[in-house]
Amino acid sequence: MPATFPARPLILAAALMSAVAPIPAAMAQTSRAAAEIAAAVAAPTRTAANVARDRYRHPAETLAFFEIKPTDTVVEIWPGGGWYTEILAPYLKGRGTLWAVDFWPDSLKGVRALQAKDPALYGAIRLAAFPASGDQPVVPSGSADAVVTFRNVHNWQMGYKRDGKDYGLEAFRQMYAMLKPGGVLGIEDHRLPEGDDVAREKSSGYVKVSTVRRLAEQAGFVFEGASEINANPKDTTQWEKGVWTLPPRFANGEVDKEKYAAIGESDRMTLRFRKPK
Repeated sequence: MPATFPARPLILAAALMSAVAPIPAAMAQTSRAAAEIAAAVAAPTRTAANVARDRYRHPAETLAFFEIKPTDTVVEIWPGGGWYTEILAPYLKGRGTLWAVDFWPDSLKGVRALQAKDPALYGAIRLAAFPASGDQPVVPSGSADAVVTFRNVHNWQMGYKRDGKDYGLEAFRQMYAMLKPGGVLGIEDHRLPEGDDVAREKSSGYVKVSTVRRLAEQAGFVFEGASEINANPKDTTQWEKGVWTLPPRFANGEVDKEKYAAIGESDRMTLRFRKPK
């Protein structure tokens, strides 16, 4: 009886077909978004001083964790001088929409300066008030795919009040209102150890993960996960002048500046929440 052998041509063909099988659409979209985020981080229009801080802030990894897509409508809460705005604007340009929201109108000077410097890149950024009152412009309810805020929750915990009330929960409620069902809230902030006295949130510039989660969940958000992208185990958080002791502020001036520079920027939480569908 003649020996039998596996149908090798058929096996090889099957293996090749498997090797070249189409990448699932979601995976391909994620890969494209990651490449486009990397390109935005590498954009030559970014300020050199901002680029120098990438090693502490990990913007590409942070935005990827927040699942920001180039077609999204993104709201940046309290953008300050525009550190993340310099990345989000080229990333979303032409396909998505970027809102910059802050105290109206003075606190948006940093973004307005970017718009004046490069109208082609930054001119399409929409501006609104946060918190808003009266007839100030606002982000339409249910219009955003993502809301992001970087190192701002600690400010709300340090005593900012609106109409005599602590602003923390109100801020989360307003962010919740901006988002579409299923939209993402991304938060990065200086992390206070859970075992520390909560009173330190009022003076140190650090805030507990549990505090952020409590405020977000009270507003209706569902916690999805945390990343250690922006963790810094060298930061003990036990500084007399709070988080501002560390770079980039160096609150102690030249005193022990090299020591603080070696520690780097603060230990930070990176959290993702979602508005239920």
